[in-house]
Amino acid sequence: MVVILKPKTSTEEINKLTRDLESKGVTVNPVIGTELIILGLVGDTSKLDPCYIEANPYVERVMHVQEHFKKANRMFHPEDSIIDVNGNTIGGRKISVIAGPCSVETEEQIITVAKDVKKYGASFLRGGAFKPRTSPYSFQGLKYDGLELLKIAREQTGLPIVTEIMSPYDIEVFNENVDVIQVGARNMQNFDLLKELGKTNKTILLKRGLSATIEELLMSAEYIMAGGNENVILCERGIRTFETYTRNTLDLSAIPAIKKLSHLPVIVDPSHAAGKWWMVEPLAKAAVAVGADGLIIEVHNDPQKAWCDGQQSIKPELFSNIMDDLRIIAEAVGREI
Repeated sequence: MVVILKPKTSTEEINKLTRDLESKGVTVNPVIGTELIILGLVGDTSKLDPCYIEANPYVERVMHVQEHFKKANRMFHPEDSIIDVNGNTIGGRKISVIAGPCSVETEEQIITVAKDVKKYGASFLRGGAFKPRTSPYSFQGLKYDGLELLKIAREQTGLPIVTEIMSPYDIEVFNENVDVIQVGARNMQNFDLLKELGKTNKTILLKRGLSATIEELLMSAEYIMAGGNENVILCERGIRTFETYTRNTLDLSAIPAIKKLSHLPVIVDPSHAAGKWWMVEPLAKAAVAVGADGLIIEVHNDPQKAWCDGQQSIKPELFSNIMDDLRIIAEAVGREI
């Protein structure tokens, strides 16, 4: 439910109405703009009588929100959210690029790649320490040793690290050591994990599930935000369709759709979307053109010898060329990289 107040309603009256509504068991999220004042009500609003609320002389009207997601809803938060991670932002005018290998392999590998992607303009370093794989016989990551190698790369480059969490039992370790905690596509609806992440204040990068709808993605974000953590970034990484030529089908229409529905930043993962290194460049360019707030790109110094997903990883030299072209596209759409 949304309560729209009359322009120039005083802070005293806003606070008074807020206390009155909260006494009835709902949480009130005020949005106070220069031309519009909104009170977003979250919780069980079925017992609230709109006529009672509209009887207040400072209330313009009461609207029911059809979507189940509230905190992620743009109606409650008209302005785009900008997430700050150690001085690096995602959202707003700047397009952020997260780059690095699919998995952490050796100290030399992760440091070499980290230095290269930073040199060419990346703002964050990605690298998998814990790897969810379809086959139980595939490389599962270096786990905690991988986290330590990521920390060494961060020390040498200053890049905040982004890596995927698999279990709620590792939240304390990730909270202490990782800058952005990634929730992978397979865990998008791991609600126990999402609830626990909601208790932290770490930035969460939430990837869209393999066959998830946009509303399901936003509802998963709501689980995190309902727990108190509103530092959420959404990621479109391709969905499973009938097409088999590519690894997944990149849903570029999801970016403007999400931006219409939600205030949360949304980035695109062209590497996992196509699963082919030579598709990363055109898909990354299209993502920037359509309004993505960032990209997450797999970069490896020697993709042919990569321990994981070498077929979708690009070399640092190609990453450099792509970044040059992306800067031109970003400027054309009023953004910057």
